[in-house]
Amino acid sequence: MAAVQIEISDELLKAAKVPDERRSEAVAKLLALELYRERAVSLGRAAELCGVSIAEFMEFAGEREVELDFGLEDLEQDRRTLESFKL
Repeated sequence: MAAVQIEISDELLKAAKVPDERRSEAVAKLLALELYRERAVSLGRAAELCGVSIAEFMEFAGEREVELDFGLEDLEQDRRTLESFKL
């Protein structure tokens, strides 16, 4: 993973509701959320990119009132994944 260092004003971070602790993680979530919102990545890929579970990413998106595009195909994929865990 490449590390990029950028300067972001405290005012911008405050406006984006980024907490002081774990700023890097919060900014990664915001970037992944914007990629998801623009339909550049899927829900699962967005969660993967910022290193959180899909459920956590869905909660994050919901807190920011971003509609989730979770259709029948996604539901079927989740069902198959759950089936694969059955012994």
